[in-house]
Amino acid sequence: MTDTTHLNGGEATAPLVKRLGPWIGLAALLVVLPMIFSTNSAIYTMNLMGIFVVFALSYNMLLGQGGMLSFGHAVYFGLGGFMSMHLVNYIEEEIFVLPIFLVPIFGGLIGLVFGVIIGSFSTRRAGTVFAMISLGIGELMAASSLIFVAFFGGEEGVSGDRTMGPNILGVDFAQDIEVYYLIAAWAFVTILLMYLFSRTPMGRMANAVRDNEERAEFIGYSQRKVRFISFCASGFFAGIAGGLFAINFEIVTEENLNAMTSGVVLLMAYIGGVGFFIGPIIGAVVFTLLQTLLSNYTEIWQLYVGVLFVLTVMYVPQGLTGILAMHGPAFRMQRLGILVVPYIRAGLPTALMLCGIIGFLEMIHHLRAAAVGETGMSLAGIEFDTHAVMPWVVVVLMGSVGAFLTKTQMPQLREAWDQANAPLASDKGVTS
Repeated sequence: MTDTTHLNGGEATAPLVKRLGPWIGLAALLVVLPMIFSTNSAIYTMNLMGIFVVFALSYNMLLGQGGMLSFGHAVYFGLGGFMSMHLVNYIEEEIFVLPIFLVPIFGGLIGLVFGVIIGSFSTRRAGTVFAMISLGIGELMAASSLIFVAFFGGEEGVSGDRTMGPNILGVDFAQDIEVYYLIAAWAFVTILLMYLFSRTPMGRMANAVRDNEERAEFIGYSQRKVRFISFCASGFFAGIAGGLFAINFEIVTEENLNAMTSGVVLLMAYIGGVGFFIGPIIGAVVFTLLQTLLSNYTEIWQLYVGVLFVLTVMYVPQGLTGILAMHGPAFRMQRLGILVVPYIRAGLPTALMLCGIIGFLEMIHHLRAAAVGETGMSLAGIEFDTHAVMPWVVVVLMGSVGAFLTKTQMPQLREAWDQANAPLASDKGVTS
C-alpha cells in the first residue's frame, strides 16, 4: 500500500513539475538577469525588452489567436501610456495617493475601456474591413494627439516624475534597476495571464473563429462576440505595456500611438512567429537587440530589420519560432547530428554572401550621407576609401561567390533534411 501511494504521488508530481517548471525557470531568469548584465545600457535594453514583450503578446492575442490583422494596435498602448503619465503627475501633486507600481494596471484599464468602445463596432467584420478600420482609428488618434494639446501635450508629449510617489519599503524607483524589477514582475504576471487566457475555452474559440468562422457559428458561438472579447483583452494588456513605458521613460509622446509603433509591434510578432505563444516574445527580444545594439554600429539598421521582415513573410511565415519548431521531429528522433555538417557547409558561404551585401549597402549609404570631401570609412574595423575601385570589387566578389557557393550546397542540405526527418525502415516496421 505504501508503494502504491508513493507511485501515485510520483505520477501526480511529474505533470505538476512539467507545468510549473518553465514558469519557475522564467521567474528565476528574470531575477538573475541584472546580476549577469549589470551595466546601465544592459538594464535599459532589458527594460525595453520587457515592455515590448507584453506589447507584442497583446498583439498576438489579436493576430495569432484571433486572426485579426490590426494596423492600429499602438492606440491602446499609447492611450494607456498617456493616462498613466497623467496619473503619475496627479500622484506627484498629491491629488491621488497611489503606489507607482500600481500605475500600469490603470493604463490597462484605459486600454480596456477604449478596447470596448472601438471593439464594439470594429469587430463586426474581420479580414480586410477590420484591418482598414484599425488603420483609420490609428490615424485618427495620431492626428488627435497633435490637435488636443491640453491632453496629449502636442509634439513635446507629457512627462512626469516617477520618484515622487509614495515610498514603499524604501523603493522610490529612482534607480533603473528598481524599474527593471517592476517591469519584470508585471511582464511575468501578464505573460502568465495571457497564456492562461489562451488555454481557456474563450481562447480556444478564438482559434476556431480564426480558422473557420462559419463552423464556429454553426456550433453555436457568435464569431463577433469571440472577436470582441479577444479585442478587449488585447487592449487591456497593451495598456499595461503603455503604463510600463510611461514609468520607464517618464515621458509619452505622439510617437507612442502612431502608425510607426503599430508597425513595430507587427514586425515583432511576425519575426518571432504569430502561430506560437512564445513567438512574439522571441520577436520582441530580437527586435530590441537589433534596435539598441545594431543601431550603435550602422545608421541603416531599420533597412536590415525591414529586409528580415520581408524574408520572414516570404520564406518562413511561421517566424523564428517556426524554424525551431521545424527541427522538433529530428530532435525527437535524435537525428539533429545529420544536419550539423550541411548547416556549416551552407552557412559559411551564406555568411560570406551577407557580408558582401552588407558591405555594399553600407558603402552606398556612406557615399550618400558623408560630408563633401569625406571619402574614407570604417567597416568592421577596416579602413578604406569608398571612391576607390578595389573596395567595390571586393564586396561584389564576396556577395557573388558566396551566393554561388550557397546555391551549390542547397541540394546536399535538402537531402540531409529529408534524411533527418524521414522515418527509418525500423520505424516503419514498428508503425505497421
